[in-house]
Parts: sequence; C-alpha cells; structure tokens
Amino acid sequence: MEGFKLLVLAAALIGVTCGVSISNQEPKKLVCYYGSWAVYRPGDGKFDVEHMDPMLCTHLIYGFAGLAQDGTLRILDDYNDLEENWGRGAMRRFTNFKLVNPNLKVLLAIGGWNEGSIRYSDMALTQASRRRFIDSVTPFLDRYNFDGFDLDWEYPADRGGRPEDKANFALLCEEMRADFDTRGWLLTAAVSAGIPTIDKAYDVPSISRSLHFINVMTYDFHGGWESYTHHNSPMDAIPEVDTGNNTWLNAKSAIDHWITRGCPPEKLILGMGTYGRGWTLNDASENGFYAPANQPIEAGPYTREPGIWGFNEVLEKFAQEPGQWTIVRNEFVAAPYAFNQRKWISYDDVESINGRVSYVLDKGLGGGMFWSIETDDFHGLYSSEAFPLLKTARRGLIGGDIPTPPPTTTDPTAPTTVTTPRPSPPPDGLCTAPGLVPNPTNCRIYHMCVPIGGGEYDVVTYHCPEGTVYFPDMQICNWFDGPGCP
Repeated sequence: MEGFKLLVLAAALIGVTCGVSISNQEPKKLVCYYGSWAVYRPGDGKFDVEHMDPMLCTHLIYGFAGLAQDGTLRILDDYNDLEENWGRGAMRRFTNFKLVNPNLKVLLAIGGWNEGSIRYSDMALTQASRRRFIDSVTPFLDRYNFDGFDLDWEYPADRGGRPEDKANFALLCEEMRADFDTRGWLLTAAVSAGIPTIDKAYDVPSISRSLHFINVMTYDFHGGWESYTHHNSPMDAIPEVDTGNNTWLNAKSAIDHWITRGCPPEKLILGMGTYGRGWTLNDASENGFYAPANQPIEAGPYTREPGIWGFNEVLEKFAQEPGQWTIVRNEFVAAPYAFNQRKWISYDDVESINGRVSYVLDKGLGGGMFWSIETDDFHGLYSSEAFPLLKTARRGLIGGDIPTPPPTTTDPTAPTTVTTPRPSPPPDGLCTAPGLVPNPTNCRIYHMCVPIGGGEYDVVTYHCPEGTVYFPDMQICNWFDGPGCP
C-alpha cells in the first residue's frame, strides 16, 4: 500500500434472539451501516447502493429515516430513497440485495445525531403515541421488504429529552418487539458508549430482553470539539496519561459497563469506524496525545466536513504526500494516528481491526458493526482489495472465503435475477463503473455491476415484470407503452 503501514479499526457485532442466551459458538454478526447521502459525494467518494458487495455483511442497515412532527415515520430524501414520483428507489434497490444473497438481513434505521431527541421523547411519551409510531413503521417495512428496524435515538433523556425517556424507551422497545415477533422481523438499536449517557438513557436489562442485538457506538470518544488531540476510538485507557473522564472514554470501558448493567455479552455488537477524526496542531513540534489543537483538521475532499476523514481519504492523502506522514501506534489505544506538520489524524486500519475482532471473540460478544461502509477504501484504490476494513473483519468473525453472488430464484411477481459468470472485464464491455446499467438490446433487462477489485465486476441481471421496461434515468422498472425504449 504505497509503502505505508496503515492501520484499520475493526469491531465485532453481537446479536442474539431476544431472551435466549446463545453460546459463543453462535455465528458472529457483521453489521454494516450505509449512510445513503454518500450518493451525493463527488468523484471517487460517491457511493451508491450498487457499490456495496452484498456478500460481505450479515446485516445491512440503511440510514436514515426520520420522525415527523406528529410522531410518525418520515422519509428524509424522497427523491433518492423512494421510487414513487420518479425517485431513484434506493431503498428498494437496497432490499433487493436479498435476491443476490438470501442469507442477508436488511434493516432500516431511524434517527441519528442530526435528528436530535425532542421529537423522539414526545413520540415515546404515551402508549397512544408509541402505537401511532409503530403503526407507521410496520406497513413501510412490509412495503419495502425490510427485515427489521434499528432505533438510533440519540439519546433518551438527553439533548432536550425528558428524564422519563429511560422508561419510555424501554416500553417502546417492548411494544415494538411484540409486534415484530408476529412478523419475524428484527429489532435492534444503536446506543451510546458514554457511561453517564448509558446510565441516564437506558434501562439495560429491559431493552436487552426486547432487542435482538445492540450496536454500541464505540467511536467518537474524541474529536475536533476538543482542544487537544486524542484517538477517535481508543480500545483502552493509557495508564498515567488518561485522567478524569478520559479514563473511561474507550471501547473496553463501554462494553464492560453495558455488561455490568445487565446486558448479555452475546447481545452486544462492537462498533468500529471506517473514518478518523483529526485536528490542526497549534505547534507542529507537539504532536502526541493531548497536543494543543484548537482547530479541527481541514475537510476531506469527499466527506467535506472539517475534523473528519474517511479511511479512503486518509489513504488518499498518504498517497498524495508520500514520505511526509509519520504514523504512530500506542499499545493501549491499539489503533494508529498520523501527523504531517500541523495536520493530525486518528483512524483505524487493517491491523487495528484485527485487534478489535480478537477482542470480540475473546469477550464472547455477538459480532462487529461498522459505521459506515461508504468511507472504507471501497474502490480498492489504495489497498490490495476493495473494502479492506470490512473484509478484514469478515475473515476474522466469520472465516472462510468471501463468496461471490450465487444464482437466485425469486417470487414470480418480483424482478427475477441471475448471476452471470464473472467477466474480467465483461466481454461486451457492459460494466465500466459500479452501478445499474441498461441492457443494450433489450429494454426489459438491466444489470447491476458489482466491483470485486482489479477492475473486475460481478454482473447481476434483472428482468422487469411483464408490461414494464427499465428507465435508466430513474433506475427503476415502470410501465411504458411507447415505441422503442425510454
């Protein structure tokens, strides 16, 4: 990798059936969140649904839906998410990955940091308001063929919420689980890794019974909101260096606290980041942990937010500035940081992901989770393979070769799919980039080009239902009675 030894943080995710203890021999989960707004990133950072490899993760989670003022589910990006009104239908294309990988579970997440807490507090306040919310979720999941729902309320009893949110969130989980059990759906949550927030927000024994598994966000412990450097996701405290609150701002403390408060280890999924957080140093000569830094690092070209770089942006920067970056690893943090003059970035690489996988296995956790797949080196531009972080975690948690998409059979009312032999490149030059492409001779047929590295693609062929044809601009099948193709 361009002569650099780079580190990738990996985490293991854990999931179990509610109320049922499973042994450590239970297959581990690899849960992967997708930030759907990545479709709007420029250049090599653009990540659409078809950039995913549906064989990598055991669970894919689409982020995000939101909450309307009346406490019902709302869609945040109608044009990208839905196929109605000439939309791009990203959610339908997302759940269609189950046609390629029948073992895959696909969930929809609601919430996230930007949604805040106030509306969620109002929604969870009474049994009637919770029922109104649940009744808005279930038909949507059914319509778009999701396998479950992920609650990412950040956070109950915080950020404008009520003290009673702790009890109300537990009731929400219990009531949703009762409904979901009748449909065979999964109910999960993304939860805080901060000890004060855990104690304030979660009735841990109750939600542990209701949720199939719990995604612990063991990242964002440090970042540009602070005036000194530290790692985004340290595994452990640094003895005699970390003091005060920073002694528990790490992954091991968070997981131990969840377990101590009553969550079975096998229900906990360890969060890992495919991104890093960084600063602009006040003085280039002070470049270790706790170095004074009053400004975040400059924005990356794709994520375009000061203080945060995707792993793909980190590797790109190293390649563009060869020999200028010094990479440092601390045995307790167990993940690297790098500096170049006044630029300082903490991140995770393949080596650190391997360490997190080992922790998941040793601790008996349910698996690992990534936030989020679209900032891995998904093109493989600076790595020996595409998705190096995800693939490292998959090999460690699940083992064996990563399968290629098999031929599938589907409901006759749904688009049918068949996987063609892997071309390298396709003999007809069909695939030149990831994504959906029309068939050049039959407008009822379209293809999904799935990158597998080295300029090669798996080609998945879809047939539109009778009476419909493929509209390339909308990337959906629709009714068409005109001559020729649209």
